[in-house]
Amino acid sequence: MRTIKRFRKFFRLEHVALLLVSLWSAVLAATDQIPSVPTHNMSNKERNELREESREMFYHAYRAYMDKAYPADELMPLSCNGRYRGITPSRGDLDDVLGNFSMTLVDTLDTLVILGDLEEFEHAVKLVIKDVRFDNDIIVSVFETNIRMVGGLLSAHILAEYVQKQADVMLWYRGELLEMAKDLGFRLLPAFNTSTGIPHARVNLKYGMKVEALRHSRETCTACAGTILLEFAALSRLSGEPIFEIKAHNAMDALWKMRHRSSDLMGTVLNVHSGDWIRRESGVGAGIDSYYEYCLKSYILLGDERYLARFNRHYNAIMKYISQGPMLLDVQMHRPHTKTRNFMDALLAFWPGLQVLSGDLKPAVQTHEMLYQVMQMHTFIPEAFTYDFQVHWGQHHLRPEFIESTYFLYRATGDHYYLQVGKKALKALQKHARVPCGYAAVNDVRTGKHEDRMDSYVLSETFKYLYLLFSDPSDLLLNIENFIFTTEAHLLPLTLGQLGNHTFNIKEHEENNMLDFMRSCPSPNKLFPETVRRPLRDLVTGVCPRISSAKRLRAADFQASNADHLRTVHDMGITMVSLGEGKVQLLHSFYNAKSPEDAERGLIFMQEMVELSKSNTIPKTQLQAVSFQSQGDYQHILKAGPSHFGPELTGDMVITQRGVFVNPSKVCTSLKNGRELNGKIAIVERGDCTFVDKARRVQAGGAMAAIVYDNTPNTSIDNQQMFAMSGDGNDDVKIPVVFLFTKEAEVLITAIKADPDLEITLKPLLDPMETEELAKQDALSQKQSKTESAQTSSSGSKTAP
Repeated sequence: MRTIKRFRKFFRLEHVALLLVSLWSAVLAATDQIPSVPTHNMSNKERNELREESREMFYHAYRAYMDKAYPADELMPLSCNGRYRGITPSRGDLDDVLGNFSMTLVDTLDTLVILGDLEEFEHAVKLVIKDVRFDNDIIVSVFETNIRMVGGLLSAHILAEYVQKQADVMLWYRGELLEMAKDLGFRLLPAFNTSTGIPHARVNLKYGMKVEALRHSRETCTACAGTILLEFAALSRLSGEPIFEIKAHNAMDALWKMRHRSSDLMGTVLNVHSGDWIRRESGVGAGIDSYYEYCLKSYILLGDERYLARFNRHYNAIMKYISQGPMLLDVQMHRPHTKTRNFMDALLAFWPGLQVLSGDLKPAVQTHEMLYQVMQMHTFIPEAFTYDFQVHWGQHHLRPEFIESTYFLYRATGDHYYLQVGKKALKALQKHARVPCGYAAVNDVRTGKHEDRMDSYVLSETFKYLYLLFSDPSDLLLNIENFIFTTEAHLLPLTLGQLGNHTFNIKEHEENNMLDFMRSCPSPNKLFPETVRRPLRDLVTGVCPRISSAKRLRAADFQASNADHLRTVHDMGITMVSLGEGKVQLLHSFYNAKSPEDAERGLIFMQEMVELSKSNTIPKTQLQAVSFQSQGDYQHILKAGPSHFGPELTGDMVITQRGVFVNPSKVCTSLKNGRELNGKIAIVERGDCTFVDKARRVQAGGAMAAIVYDNTPNTSIDNQQMFAMSGDGNDDVKIPVVFLFTKEAEVLITAIKADPDLEITLKPLLDPMETEELAKQDALSQKQSKTESAQTSSSGSKTAP
């Protein structure tokens, strides 16, 4: 019998409020019966058919773009038109990716070479050289322009020279794409003129930073500043202009110095001038993801050992604080044992692929399997999902990260399981995202409603990784092993490192511990993925249900004084230890349970305890209150969530004004009743665009505050965990914005419809017990007032003449 490490998870209850728990007590409890060989191998015939289907999918979307949208930056697949900056209705900050420089075509050039279509590649390169210009008075994202446009031009230049030599085609090409990349690179350089060396988030392609809209620019995200080096180093080494690589190295050095020295974690949003952290949340998803990716890949491409040392320091911290079994949970960089949110975002799906590249297969398999089950549960991986795998943000933008990790896991293990996973993803795209003009993003995975959006990365990455997954190396014109993929899946040759670093000398004084360079790379022959996946197979509720929940003891019903409840939790493998002062410690062991089914019930019970703990330990200062008093009714006090943008109501801060429903209700397009909204509290429906975009629009319309209400049926503060509405790092919202779940919102909406002049008060929420007591006192006071009024009226009638 093999030795199995046992995991015990410690809980602390204070009146059934847990402070800490880890969910995965049984995750690694493998059994001796697990098979050590792959199953369900895919035939060569089926694999070839899927490869050709993925090729057809690419051309369906590519032809739609070329026929209906080019030279626009993006295709709008529902309206069959192109998306142009300044012409198509604005989507706010989301449009910072657009520069009116035919982005989708540039981003897609190297995919044509992967597919072996040299004729179309040559045609597309000629179009880019002829049509694309960068002298545009447009503010663009430095990060997105670098990874999509600079990376796309460089990769296409490298492959154009490659096919010249290997296939004796494009003999006319003389490096025009490299000159275009250099021109664009120089246009991005003004963003790096900061005291820290960390670039601004945005820059004007024509005027640099010398425009009024950028005068107060100071915030950027870690990924935005730390995802420059691969492209800029390649640009310097191919063009002979050292400035690009110098600037990128300086930015990476500045970011490294900003890590928390105790935890080695990074935050997500920072001030480019002072170097101060603005948001200290740390994870591997949105706002930080590709910084870690570029730490490792900069070492692989450039051979600079500083970046290997930095990556391993960060990686060890992530595995210590953020990785919780297969889940990756955000923490505070300066308080790494403190979780910061109750959901994970879809961008973290790249992480298993990066773990494969670093040689750490086991956790890569675990996290990928968790993500796959989430995909099976919701058809697509939602933009964000909660710890219990429910939808948090329902959009699916056809992102490539999960398919990317699937590809790398297949290449590392040869396990045909990952071909089956890729097939599942491919068929989902075909069934639920394909439209006559390409592929449309899904606005909500719960309804399947489409969105008029097809990002350039769908052609650059999503279909590229699908095609590569189902291809043999012999199917390709080039040897992929000789290239590294950028974060946008552009190919840079490893030979770039041999050109020498003309721009930067390794700092001899930078201290690195030898442990920073040591990583173990387990052999896939000894660690076959099936042995890791098997214990996770039924992780996501609803995928493979095996336990009846009809008579299961739920955490919310648990009473420590109930003997039957104590007996039940004991059967589930849970023991209780009294710590005094009303505190109890729970210990869960998979092996102490009465049966495997009881053990799984225990795991579910512990998960519920975590959710109960989180709901009971939300800082009271974060919650806001919406109060009003209808005619002849008592004072209503509705619990509301705060936002990560705009001012938070604290202390004695109070806003009282009439509420006005906005038109359109979700205010994702221009306001139609701005005059009516001026000086009032805007009532806004959730959905279709970001919270902060809604806030900006009603603020521009003159609203003094806003209430966003949920559009999901039956949600309530009583059955959901309250959350803070996310922003985008910019602090231009100056009005308070609060959030109401559906059932609480219905109370408010009904009252406003009954009395359009109803005054609403926004204020910080008092202690919940005190709030309930005040509500009861108000109700009693109203009742007494009505009784006294009735008695007075009755008494008067008796004495009337």
